[in-house]
Amino acid sequence: MKLASLKGGRDGRLVVVSNDLAWFTEAHHIAPTLQAALDHWEGCEPALRGLAESLEHGAVPRERFHEHQAASPLPRAYQWADGSAYVNHVALVRQARAADMPDSFWTDPLMYQGGSDGFLSPRDPIPLSDPAWGLDLEGEIAVIVGDVAQGATREQGLAAVRLVMLCNDVSLRNLIPGELAKGFGFFQSKPACAFSPVAVTTDALPGWKDGRLSGALSVELNGKALGEADAGVDMTFDFGTLIAHAARTRTLSAGSIIGSGTVSNRGPDGGPGKAVADGGVGYSCLAELRTVETLTGGAAKTPFLAAGDTLRIEMRDARRHSIFGAIEQVVAGS
Repeated sequence: MKLASLKGGRDGRLVVVSNDLAWFTEAHHIAPTLQAALDHWEGCEPALRGLAESLEHGAVPRERFHEHQAASPLPRAYQWADGSAYVNHVALVRQARAADMPDSFWTDPLMYQGGSDGFLSPRDPIPLSDPAWGLDLEGEIAVIVGDVAQGATREQGLAAVRLVMLCNDVSLRNLIPGELAKGFGFFQSKPACAFSPVAVTTDALPGWKDGRLSGALSVELNGKALGEADAGVDMTFDFGTLIAHAARTRTLSAGSIIGSGTVSNRGPDGGPGKAVADGGVGYSCLAELRTVETLTGGAAKTPFLAAGDTLRIEMRDARRHSIFGAIEQVVAGS
């Protein structure tokens, strides 16, 4: 089942989308918003699934689905907690900052709580007030959960996953070192992010297994391939582990979003991966590319994002059909 929120009001308008992303049908008679559906999932899910099946058979009124009319599936959320499940990414960006890499990072997930009071829509421009801030994109996988009890196990965390989507976790790289040096974590360096036009239930994802989503996450910059890393490879912590980590000392309310962190694959030799142009799977963010450039050539050559740059984040199935729709954004200068 695929769900989306069309733009309108702060929380959008819930619709069911066809598997091929061509059509949608209104779901307001079941729940006005996705958050309302998540709050009453046991009753709403069967009705939404029935509506989805009717849509596939052309048995309900339908309209063309246009991704530019979609907000992020949850235009705002009660909680957005982003992990770093791909420890290879953590190692590379810390190397770029000349920061130590504690051994515990391989056994205990990193996680920060980002701003969730308003997300960018998947086709919204990314505002950039100052190019010196070092604007970067980050291609990620994210899940939306139902209610999760404090102290939940990994298995209970997995059972709470309601929907899966893609994320562009926008980062201001040059503000990060100063913020982390204060010992209080990210804030100004993590502005509003964006999610894919459509959120998908796990049963509709052939690549979903044991809390991981396999498949190439396509990241393009200015029309050229930046990354094709497989989201199911080199994921040190699965989503069940991330959810249990988030719920260790608190309950998670229905509609909380948990992110994977930047999707990142090692090279065949276990070291940093190669660029797509060099036969590798590339990178899901510019920070990794810049780190590899520094390691191999002594200095980073690729600049961070600037006004006018365009990016696209998407995942396709075996038949090359888009699964979640595409995050497609342009950087807008001040």
